[in-house]
Amino acid sequence: MGTAQSKRLYIIGAGFAGRKLAQEIREKAVFGEAVAFLDDDPEKIGRQIDGIPVLGPIRDVARLLRTMAADEAVIAMPTASREYLKDLYGILKAAGFEKIRILPGIAQIVEGDAHLVQTRSIDLQDLLGRTPVAVQLKKSIAYLREKRVLVTGAGGSIGSELCRQLLSAGVQRLYLFGHGENSIYQIDRELRLLQNEGVGEKTVVIPVLGDLKDRDFLGYILGKLRADVIFHAAAYKHVPMTEENPVAGIQNNVFGTRNLVEAAMKNGIKRFVLITTDKAVEPVSVYGASKHLCERIVLEAAKTEPGANKNESPNTRSVPRPDSQTQFMGVRFGNVLGSRGSIVPLFQTQIEQGGPVTITHPDTRRWFMTIPEACSLVLKAGGVGKNGELYLLDMGESVKIKDIAEQMIRFYGYEPGTDIKIETIGLRPGERLDERLCGSDEEPAPTGEEGILVVHKKPTVRPPLSVILERLRPVCFLDRNAPAAYRNTTLLRKILKEAAPTLNVS
Repeated sequence: MGTAQSKRLYIIGAGFAGRKLAQEIREKAVFGEAVAFLDDDPEKIGRQIDGIPVLGPIRDVARLLRTMAADEAVIAMPTASREYLKDLYGILKAAGFEKIRILPGIAQIVEGDAHLVQTRSIDLQDLLGRTPVAVQLKKSIAYLREKRVLVTGAGGSIGSELCRQLLSAGVQRLYLFGHGENSIYQIDRELRLLQNEGVGEKTVVIPVLGDLKDRDFLGYILGKLRADVIFHAAAYKHVPMTEENPVAGIQNNVFGTRNLVEAAMKNGIKRFVLITTDKAVEPVSVYGASKHLCERIVLEAAKTEPGANKNESPNTRSVPRPDSQTQFMGVRFGNVLGSRGSIVPLFQTQIEQGGPVTITHPDTRRWFMTIPEACSLVLKAGGVGKNGELYLLDMGESVKIKDIAEQMIRFYGYEPGTDIKIETIGLRPGERLDERLCGSDEEPAPTGEEGILVVHKKPTVRPPLSVILERLRPVCFLDRNAPAAYRNTTLLRKILKEAAPTLNVS
């Protein structure tokens, strides 16, 4: 990061987070020198905190600064609104700061705790969308203290952020379950670095490589790990990719979830939280249909009575019969900013290459929230949630994808349409103009917890889940008695459409 002689750090914000960073900078003496706080609070301006002057107001002081190449601004305002951050970013850039770092949002900063290792270069995700709901993370994750927690898809965008926040939960063991060796290696390494720098509490972090499609392994490994809580974030998530590879999508998402549910029941998991998506609502894509079935698998598992007909064949029932009761619930939300494969990193790449930025349709709209906000609300819902309930995160207002493209182009200092063109390429298979947070047979209701709604389902007539899964099985897994069904995508889509009539099958 440079030496104390070469780098001067200006800490933006003299609150608890800024003071904590200044203390760490002084104690470690390897990050540089904190030369000043910049703040707008008149009660702080003109004072000194641990020998460091507090200058302000920020806009006025920034005009007077003559920053050098090694100077860096560190924004330590985890409760700042999006609108304020946008203004602040403009002020700091105008002052000549080329390096601007930011502490994560309040959802990631446990009360009274902040570390320089948590800072990162500010990017568009910090300026887009609405101001996140501030969650009292320490309080909302207290139910996980001394528990053994397993996160599936721990190397993915959602899974990895769940793990970062779980460092502050005081869990006894944190199991990082995933199929991709490299992604699990990366999050394991990052969590150990965070712990070494004082982030969170001491937790035993254990990487576990495995495949959700391996039913026998899941039953075995959950028996060995003796986890108390599972957050199931693993899934194939890319709509175009699962349209091109529908069998793989159903194998991994549907049967993988079913296998995990079965293993959770058999091994006495106390709480199982499914991460699901708005694309499961009246789905038009294979991915959406797969998550629709995942919701059914998990919610129907919650209704299964202990001890019922244990001799029943696993191939003919929708979920296994439990030997002990597991609390099952789901948490549904829309798009998250900055996830791998989402529009934000795609647009960034296109802008850096000089354009054009491609959108599917000028009127396409989506709901967005930040990954940290979504994960903190998922963790909170996991604690307050009840068995058999589906929860919905309050996504605010949907936004036009075109508007996001224009904001991003301006963020990079260009003018949309003049410097960087925006081209419309048309909707891809499995996509629609607007996503829906609830279906026609669902009704959202408040829970009393900010940012979390509960979805009440109305009675509907649809094929039994057990029948759908039984018909999908020979398509996904070779059955010597039905070889013609194996990987028959036409048959697969036909079966999925019976389960989800809104699915596009053309």
